[in-house]
Amino acid sequence: MSDPRVFFAAERTLLAWVRTGLTVMGFGFVVARFGLFLSLLAAQRTPMTAPTVSSSHFSNGVGIALVLLGAGAIVFAAIQHRAFILSLPVADLPPSLNRAFPVVLALFLGSLGLALAVYLAV
Repeated sequence: MSDPRVFFAAERTLLAWVRTGLTVMGFGFVVARFGLFLSLLAAQRTPMTAPTVSSSHFSNGVGIALVLLGAGAIVFAAIQHRAFILSLPVADLPPSLNRAFPVVLALFLGSLGLALAVYLAV
């Protein structure tokens, strides 16, 4: 008995993980840049003293960790999705859909997250 709802439920789960990973990556970017904003704000308030760098480094590290966490979640979800789709019987797979597109999209977004983490680190 064929039930394509299983395949579509797996697709929705992958897209939910992609959405969650993108949200965590975006939050990590904001956290990383917020430390820079605070350093610039402190430098404007007291222009004679050098800005403190420790808070900027801490928020940058936390932001990079969040970006890496989001990218890792997306890549892991893509790997899990691919393994699950390969375990489904052929009768449960819709013949007219491209089954590789969601996985390729997730891997591309995960690699963009890794590139963002490198950008924030440099």
